[in-house]
Amino acid sequence: MAKLTIKILDKGFEFQQDEGDTLLRSALRAGLGFPYECNSGGCGSCKFELVEGELEELWPDAPGLSPRDIRKGRKLGCQCIAKSDCTIKVNLEHHSAPESKPERIMVSFVEAKPLTSDMAEFVFKSASAAKFIPGQFALLSLPGVEGDRAYSMSNLPNNEGEWSFIIKKMPGGKGSTFIFDELKLGDSIELDGPYGMAFLKTEIPREIVCIGGGSGLSPMVSIARAVTKDPQMAQHKMHMFYGGRGPKDICTPAIVSAFGDIKDRLTCYNAVSDLDLAREQEWSGATGFIHELVEKELGSDLTNYEFYFCGPPPMTKAIQKMLMVDHQVPFDQLHYDRFF
Repeated sequence: MAKLTIKILDKGFEFQQDEGDTLLRSALRAGLGFPYECNSGGCGSCKFELVEGELEELWPDAPGLSPRDIRKGRKLGCQCIAKSDCTIKVNLEHHSAPESKPERIMVSFVEAKPLTSDMAEFVFKSASAAKFIPGQFALLSLPGVEGDRAYSMSNLPNNEGEWSFIIKKMPGGKGSTFIFDELKLGDSIELDGPYGMAFLKTEIPREIVCIGGGSGLSPMVSIARAVTKDPQMAQHKMHMFYGGRGPKDICTPAIVSAFGDIKDRLTCYNAVSDLDLAREQEWSGATGFIHELVEKELGSDLTNYEFYFCGPPPMTKAIQKMLMVDHQVPFDQLHYDRFF
């Protein structure tokens, strides 16, 4: 099938869509700053309007579209495939233009490193270099699972082609269940990436705060590894917060210990939210929600920090409210991804 041409109204830009690709991914592969966040239909950041042409909507009822959006004919770039040449209306953003254009590649599963009873770091290898910025994610295409699954890298970019992901097995989750129960060593899957805007900003001199919940730990570990390894960031101090339901979910001390002797640069804080589990398992650390621990430990003036966080939408909403509303932290000091 010939490539289709997508024109952006009044902007003078156009790009080509490959067969089966979404408008969003095609635009990013062309190096354009099509606005987006989750790339999976949940956040609504990639809304656009169709001016001319024919589209296929992969998920017409995606939560990223409100009833008002639907009435006004707005659509999601991550959920639309052009069926003809099209003209669309969208406001491009310079900061959304990818530093490394996303590519589809094949990767082989080489190792799984258990972290908790339901979370592990899965390692894949590609023939080409693993190009991404710490904090970004990739989309994995899993056999028999409808729709790609977004997982953040936990390692550092490298020439050896290693891609690592901290993944939590979710009850009823088809993607994580396949990875934990059916994926075999040597199996190949398709990886599409890198994506994501919540990546490490090495030029910013402020102390860094990383906050993770569940498998939202993965990009925080990648960022922490970069901060502790990059000579350019040798003067940066870092505070790493992780929240789990119970004590057995807390795996950050073991991960951080592998970084070496960096006590003067990185401080790790952990909290469990289930008070019954905390008592049953004799947890002596902090309890409650992780954003409450951030406020307790650093709350004198949170505007002095650069924040990176990743986790379920309720967690990211609570952190964003605490930082922006309660402490007036400027929005441009917040970098986050939400899982849907």
